Amino acid sequence: MKILIDAFGGDNSPGQIIQGAIDAVNEKQGFTAVLVGKEDIIKQNLESLTFDKSRVEILNAKDVITCEEEPTVAIRRKPDSSICVAFKELKENPEASAFVSAGSTGAVLVGATLKLGRIKGVNRPALCPLLPTLTDKQVFLCDSGANADCKPINLIQFALMASAYAEAMGVKNPKVALLSNGTEDEKGNMLNHEVFPVLKAMKGINFIGNIEARDLISGEQDVVVCDGFSGNVALKSLEGGISCMLTALKDGIYSSLSGKIGGMFLKKTFSNLKKKLDYNNKGGALFLGVNKPVIKAHGSSKSLAFKNAVLQAVEYAQFNISDRIIAKLESATEIGEQNV
Repeated sequence: MKILIDAFGGDNSPGQIIQGAIDAVNEKQGFTAVLVGKEDIIKQNLESLTFDKSRVEILNAKDVITCEEEPTVAIRRKPDSSICVAFKELKENPEASAFVSAGSTGAVLVGATLKLGRIKGVNRPALCPLLPTLTDKQVFLCDSGANADCKPINLIQFALMASAYAEAMGVKNPKVALLSNGTEDEKGNMLNHEVFPVLKAMKGINFIGNIEARDLISGEQDVVVCDGFSGNVALKSLEGGISCMLTALKDGIYSSLSGKIGGMFLKKTFSNLKKKLDYNNKGGALFLGVNKPVIKAHGSSKSLAFKNAVLQAVEYAQFNISDRIIAKLESATEIGEQNV
């Protein structure tokens, strides 16, 4: 199994990305890490690291696609970029099992769709990150930013794909909710009004109704379905809220002697809370609906987050999620755009 890694994607590349990839190699057996990017710079970064050299390869790519570039134009004009070279290898090499990048989200999504290709029957692929919850569960948010504007058929397929993903991760009969501005059946915009009755009637989906963003990480549901615009706003709001809460908590503890003393007794509790809510421990978001696993790591990922994204890719390649999605789409109630 070969996991392709965009060594030049993200705010902290290539140093933190390469470090994270090597950490993954040192932690888990059974795969080879293929670092894609400028070969000479990658070799320089590897010189100070200790690892099994038989399990790390370099695939040279002369160019880099930045976040400032228009994704579709960049994919077409930079065939020698790390993203394009990686997708070419992923499509053509049977041993290449997955791709991980912290680079331009748009470029990764366009490249996955145009270069790798969609699963047959999938109208639009979607980003599906795993979010922490207040329980021991995790919630699958689909879509979190790949499709700002959606048709009903898109959200219906997101529900099917994310359910297949959750089942692959061991969730039995995953509960599916629709993100809305209220829990009542009649709440939501026109898109939600069209999607709600279809999901409610559909076989193969354990639909439990609408959910508000404030309950996103309550643990009451396994899958939350929405358009990419709403999902991205909800995700970024959640990340920002958690970050502000942890910072305010830390500042409050260190603002007084009594706070410091109390903090000493609660240190383990706070440490466990931070670990549970820290997105770095989740890795990245799986791009559902393309022919092989593509993991989009956070753009600000450092070595820990990227290591976990690489380990995610290894796990997902073993689950064969693409085949599970195909089976889910085929077994569900047949839905066409004319019906929704």
